Amino acid sequence: MKYKSQQVAYWFFALSMLLLALQIIYGFIMGFAHMGYDGLHEVIPFNTARAVHTNLLVVWILSGFMGAAYYIIPEEAENELVNVKLAYIQLITLALVGVAAIIGYHFNYWEGRKFLEIPRPLDYLVVINVLTFLGLILATLFKGKKRTTTSLVLTMGLVFAALLYLPGMIWFDNQTMDSFFRWWVVHLWVEGVWELIMGGILAFLLIKITGVDREVIEKWLYVIVGLTFISGILGTGHHYYYIGVDKTWLIVGGIFSAMEPLAFLGMALFAVAMYRKGEKKHPNKTALNWTLGTAIVSFVGAGLLGLAHTLPQVNLYTHGTLVTAMHGHLAFWGAYGMIVFAIIAYTMPNMTGRKLYNTNTGLLAFWLSNIGMLGMTVAFGVAGVAQVYLERKVGIEFGLVQKEIQVHFFILICCATLFTTGITLYMYEFIKYGRPTNEALVD
Repeated sequence: MKYKSQQVAYWFFALSMLLLALQIIYGFIMGFAHMGYDGLHEVIPFNTARAVHTNLLVVWILSGFMGAAYYIIPEEAENELVNVKLAYIQLITLALVGVAAIIGYHFNYWEGRKFLEIPRPLDYLVVINVLTFLGLILATLFKGKKRTTTSLVLTMGLVFAALLYLPGMIWFDNQTMDSFFRWWVVHLWVEGVWELIMGGILAFLLIKITGVDREVIEKWLYVIVGLTFISGILGTGHHYYYIGVDKTWLIVGGIFSAMEPLAFLGMALFAVAMYRKGEKKHPNKTALNWTLGTAIVSFVGAGLLGLAHTLPQVNLYTHGTLVTAMHGHLAFWGAYGMIVFAIIAYTMPNMTGRKLYNTNTGLLAFWLSNIGMLGMTVAFGVAGVAQVYLERKVGIEFGLVQKEIQVHFFILICCATLFTTGITLYMYEFIKYGRPTNEALVD
């Protein structure tokens, strides 16, 4: 750790771990409900559990991204964070808004728009919070000695993510118009600007871990940025057909959705190539595992599984089924969950001065969580295919189909338990590191 203000990142990572734990709990509530064991329905209905589960996912990943930025930007800009106290205030307000939203969901205080359930008053608080965060990052970059491609791509992704949150706040009386702009947030975040954030963090980690020349690694970033914008923006069209927009978008969306795996393939090839080319043997193998794992698993989950069901001929049947959940779980985990885990694994030894990496616990955490997630993905996929056939080909009523596929959720819960064991071990390692210390500062 080169700058004392980088310690701010630790508390954002700690918030991420706490929110992830809560997300997993609500995931189990839904899993058991799918099996027919919905004993908590009177207290936590399924729709409430789902809203909490998906919104916690977004917030813990965003908290991880913010922590990554607070660590990376000072080091890349060669300047202390401009205002540490304001960063801690931003952290506290982010946590408070998240808690208020979750409590509100349990009392039906929400907008009811999928993935954007957060009530409008809290929307404005989110905007203020994110503007504060961006102000700190941009001011640090402006005052810094350097402006590297890595820091600029990361910052560009964060700025665009903030801008694309705004269309979701526009009020429409027309359902089609509302859904049209909602996808600007939901799709263009996860298959557009978040990929820029992922690319920036991935480049930083590869520079530090592999020792490959910065210019070589950052050239790849331009390719990734280009592929992301070309495929992600127009690929959004594959959602539009189902909300009443012109059929042309089904064709455009289908073509460019088919190109989206190229960005993730580029990241995977980029990461593996840099690792092989690197002469530096970094001792933190745990961070290396998560970094390479991010590139590979994101290509499978976001790239291949996305392509498998977003082509128009297939998506006409799979849209809104458990096949979507199959793609969504592995995509979010591989592309964004794992990159947050990677940056945490790299920064914790640097912030605390405790070289606890390369332990058996850390290795088990990596493999158990990934094997568990792959198992969940397969279970979702099998259940989804059965759902598509029974519901949309045979014509059996939705509720009856859900009973027929309950058996697949037993396998899913078993795999989720394996995944949770891995996450628990990772959190144990995180806690074991302890808090950052000034003794960890290096010249």
